[in-house]
Amino acid sequence: MSHNSSRPAHPAGNPVVGGARSCGIIYNLTTAKKATFLTDTSTPGRPDYRQARFLTSAAKLAQCPDDNGWEVAFAGRSNAGKSSAINSLTGNSKLARTSKTPGRTQLINFFELSECQRLVDLPGYGFAKVPLAVKQAWTRQLEHYLAERQSLRGMILLMDSRHPLQPFDQQMLAWAEAACMPVHILLTKADKLKKGPARNTLLQVRKALADKAELVSVQLFSALKHQGHEELRARLDAWLTDISVLEDEEMDDSSEPQGESQSFDDNSADFDENS
Repeated sequence: MSHNSSRPAHPAGNPVVGGARSCGIIYNLTTAKKATFLTDTSTPGRPDYRQARFLTSAAKLAQCPDDNGWEVAFAGRSNAGKSSAINSLTGNSKLARTSKTPGRTQLINFFELSECQRLVDLPGYGFAKVPLAVKQAWTRQLEHYLAERQSLRGMILLMDSRHPLQPFDQQMLAWAEAACMPVHILLTKADKLKKGPARNTLLQVRKALADKAELVSVQLFSALKHQGHEELRARLDAWLTDISVLEDEEMDDSSEPQGESQSFDDNSADFDENS
């Protein structure tokens, strides 16, 4: 289902913000496609992430909370540190369940920030030791959620900084692009890399996604060392409140990586989500 196919253009007075799904609209600034009008036209205040609480879990879209308000989804392979990032952001180590077994979480988990603002923890994917039929079911649910969820404002896509841009990551980016949805990539576990290789990885990922720069942004992140939290909060604030966000200019996107190149090839080892 396309967000841009069946609803009237946005009413006058509703701002279009940064390519995101802003208050009352969904609009792709890159292709100038028509906007989609939503029923919720009020702008909520800046969320307090430390007030996040578990709301509900859903095994399929029909079990999700009412499709109104504003929400941002966290997606990533099962070893990317997704739950750790949510727990670090909210200051609650027990909010999003972490597991020693990659792929254990098979539900869409919703966390409430306010009556109309939510964070969403999507099922981990990648090294999950589950039957193929289960993986295929997850794939369908993820695709349908990204395509059909009207309240979804953007996606935080987590990638292990040592193994970014794996096939699942590319699939998520393709689905997001098809839905005209902005994506902010967290290159997690950045503390596992020295400064030079970490910078190279960041620059290489940005270069690899240069053709998607209007909808995709990238940063380094470490839940363990609390690196990148301010930038992540700024991005979430922009999506959940329509506050303008300044692009990160700390690193020159046009710069070429220096020194030894960082390989993007995956390996066969399983990593703990918190490793």
